[in-house]
Amino acid sequence: MDEIAKAMSEGGIWMYVILATSIVGVGIIIERFIFLFFKYNINASAFMSTIQKLVMANKIDQAIKLCNAAPTAALARVVKAGLTRANKSESEIQNAVEEATLEVVPLIQKRTNSLQAIANIATLLGLLGTIIGMIGAFNDLAVVSADKRQEALGRNISLAMNTTAFGLIVAIPCMAAHVFLTNVTKKIIDEIDQYSVKLENLLISRLSGGVQAGE
Repeated sequence: MDEIAKAMSEGGIWMYVILATSIVGVGIIIERFIFLFFKYNINASAFMSTIQKLVMANKIDQAIKLCNAAPTAALARVVKAGLTRANKSESEIQNAVEEATLEVVPLIQKRTNSLQAIANIATLLGLLGTIIGMIGAFNDLAVVSADKRQEALGRNISLAMNTTAFGLIVAIPCMAAHVFLTNVTKKIIDEIDQYSVKLENLLISRLSGGVQAGE
C-alpha cells in the first residue's frame, strides 16, 4: 500500500485522472458482464429445440410461455415477437421479428465499445504525464543549481514513468475485456440472426400447411 501511495504521489494529478478513468472502465466491465452473461444470454440451441418442438406440435401458447420464462433473454424476446404473430401473414411475422431484433441488438452492444475508448484515453493520459514529466526535467535542469539537479531530474522522471505505467495498467485490461465482451456480444447477435430466420421459416411453413392454433 505504501508503494502505491508513493507512486500516486510521485505521478501527480495525472495519476488521479487515470484512476478516475479506471473506475469508469471497471464499472462498464462489471455491468456488461452481468448483462451479457446473466440477462441477455440463454442456451440458444436447447431453447430453440424446445420452441421448434412446441411449434411443430401446434402449441404456440406454450412456446410463448417458455419465452416469458426468460423475459430478459435477447433471443427469447425476438422469438416471442414472432410467436405472437404466428397466425398472421408471412410479412407480419417477418416484420415482428425484425422489429424485435432492432430493439434488442443496440441493448446487447451498448457500452462495450466504450472500453476501447477508455483504454485509449488511459494510454494517452499516461503519455501526456510522461511528456509533462520530461518537459519538467529539462526545465529544471536549466534553472536549478547543480547540487539539486539530480533531485529535480529524479522527481520528474518518476512522474513520467509512473503515469506511463499506470496508463498501461488501466488500458491493457480494458482492451482485453473489450475483445472478450465483443466476442460474447457477437455470439448472442449471431444466435439471434440464425434462429430468428429458422423461426420465420418454421412459422411460415406452419401457415402454408394450413394448421391453425388450437387445432
